[in-house]
Amino acid sequence: MQDPAITQDLIESHGLKPDEYESILEIIGREPTFTELGIFSAMWNEHCSYKSSKKWLRTLPTEGPQVICGPGENAGIVDIGDGQAVVFKMESHNHPSYIEPYQGAATGVGGILRDVFTMGARPIAAMNALSFGEPSHPKTRQLVNGVVEGIGGYGNAFGVPTVGGEVRFHRAYNGNCLVNAFAAGLADTDSIFYSAASGVGMPVVYLGAKTGRDGVGGATMASAEFDDSIEEKRPTVQVGDPFTEKRLMEACLELMQTGAVISIQDMGAAGLTCSAVEMGDKGGLGIQLNLDHVPQREAAMTAYEMMLSESQERMLMVLRPEKEAEAKAVFDKWDLDFAIVGETIAEDRFLILHGNEVMADLPLSKLSSSAPEYDRPWVETQDAEPVGDVPQVDPIDALRSLLASPNYAAKQWVFDQYDSMVMADTARGPGLGAGIVRVHGTDKALAFTADVTPRYVRANPVEGGKQAVAEAYRNLTATGALPLATTDNLNFGNPEKPEIMGQFVGAIKGIGAACAALDVPIVSGNVSLYNETDGAAILPTPTIGAVGLLQSVDDIIGNDVRDGHFAVVIGETSGHLGQSALLAEVFNRDDGDAPKVDLEAEKRNGDFIRANRDLITACTDLSDGGLMLAAFELAEAAGVGFVLDTDDTATLFGEDQGRYLVACGFDRAEALMTAAAQTGVPVASVGRFTGAAVRAGSSEAPLDELAALYRSAFADSVG
Repeated sequence: MQDPAITQDLIESHGLKPDEYESILEIIGREPTFTELGIFSAMWNEHCSYKSSKKWLRTLPTEGPQVICGPGENAGIVDIGDGQAVVFKMESHNHPSYIEPYQGAATGVGGILRDVFTMGARPIAAMNALSFGEPSHPKTRQLVNGVVEGIGGYGNAFGVPTVGGEVRFHRAYNGNCLVNAFAAGLADTDSIFYSAASGVGMPVVYLGAKTGRDGVGGATMASAEFDDSIEEKRPTVQVGDPFTEKRLMEACLELMQTGAVISIQDMGAAGLTCSAVEMGDKGGLGIQLNLDHVPQREAAMTAYEMMLSESQERMLMVLRPEKEAEAKAVFDKWDLDFAIVGETIAEDRFLILHGNEVMADLPLSKLSSSAPEYDRPWVETQDAEPVGDVPQVDPIDALRSLLASPNYAAKQWVFDQYDSMVMADTARGPGLGAGIVRVHGTDKALAFTADVTPRYVRANPVEGGKQAVAEAYRNLTATGALPLATTDNLNFGNPEKPEIMGQFVGAIKGIGAACAALDVPIVSGNVSLYNETDGAAILPTPTIGAVGLLQSVDDIIGNDVRDGHFAVVIGETSGHLGQSALLAEVFNRDDGDAPKVDLEAEKRNGDFIRANRDLITACTDLSDGGLMLAAFELAEAAGVGFVLDTDDTATLFGEDQGRYLVACGFDRAEALMTAAAQTGVPVASVGRFTGAAVRAGSSEAPLDELAALYRSAFADSVG
């Protein structure tokens, strides 16, 4: 097949700017072949190169005594003691999920699982953070149903428990939903595998499923805005097979025990191109590939298609040559392809052969570490005006408005489609704060959460970035876990717009400050930019995934609320209503500033909760909806009503940070208050859990009536 001529239109369709194409001409001293153009496009797009974000990502705290491996590998690795480590990462599959919801979400789960087990870790937990448009938008119901079904279909079939996550709705996501997928696995600290190639003349081996034309150009598509040509992008979405992935995981973990693996990398964005280039670049080596040996499931595939295919369930490995027969036997046993497709070379070259022709011959290091890097112009987000007057509302009427919104209604409709108990180590599933999974064969457990409040970030990117980390920290702490580390999934609009870049920079500053202050370094992550449709950007959504450690499952703080328990708030309440859930859901307003985050108070109050866990029967952090919603969620889960001592709107629905709601008996409440007084932690008794009604001041409603609304509203809206 004749290569197309390299025209300006072809260059633009590959997402390359004129000056970037000029850089390519300077690097190689000639016009690129069509395959080379595709390779540069894949490696230099935003999704693979982080060219707009690298400058700022470097400012994040990524180190600590608990960190074994920070950003730059397939996933981050954190020590959990006893020769064990937790391996975890979060990644977006936003654009594919909007185009093809089921497969987009399913392959997002598949990709993040590969990131974990390619490092030698067996996945033990998954989460997701989902953002959709208004429930009334004609596309929202289709997206919600397709995405949730895709996540459940892949994760359940693969056999990993989904233990947490979040779902939100806002008109800013009408044209661009967000699907952020998280996975965590366990590995022995002496059996971790990395992606840097080493040794000259070592075989480069293709593992897993065959290559097809699905997903060709996917990474480039994910680095562009949407417009009315969206349907034309459908072929760039990959198709997943969780049963093949399960076999691939078992084969890889078995192979790793043989000593055959020098380095290994999953084929994710940009497929064979990105995996080969990253392995070579990290090892300071070149790579030669012969595409005649690539296992294919479609006829007459071109070099361009094979290099850019994002077919799923594939790995690339550098193999110890003396172990070839043993390694091949493992993959034959699991009925998976095993093919030597190239070798490492000493020269700085990425040499691609196909049908006895040289299809690409490029300096490998220029494709990865020498990709463009931009210092995009940015403008600081203007200070928000103080929140306008918020009238007093009937507390029960306001609570009903929150419970009727799919943002705050119970998400059982979603969670019931996920298998949260597979592997039989789940100690707490989704829907009750952070998920908890026992570390099999030990007394330990790990807690997982994913958090962000995008409306805070839009109003005040710095405080919103801090708050996302702080809320994740509190969610882990509320289970009794010590927060260890974080991963980020930074979802923003077009970085070429200074105001969008300003949101990104502000959020990074806030995230960095909070991670440093709370000792939860960022060890992995993902940046997803150009989340815009027809020029309208999503809310800035820097999702924070966080992992915490419990030395014993006996240390878990339960949710065991009983009739007669006191309701105690740890932390200071001033009644901040700017950007609150109350404003959004009751008054249809989005004014005011984000709540300020006092990181010193966050750390102090979190340490206090963990130090006094023996006095606490149930605990939740206070966030969206403030005290009223938090008290309802604890009470509803236990089937016990509650009485709060005030009907003041700001006190009940304010979203001041650094706070926890605790339930316990009288003696423990008294001891908790004494301990708080001794350590300078603000504490206040705010009411009791009792009876079968919900009451604040003189406003009252039966718990059963509110619970029925809470349990049905989500499915009624979008299910």
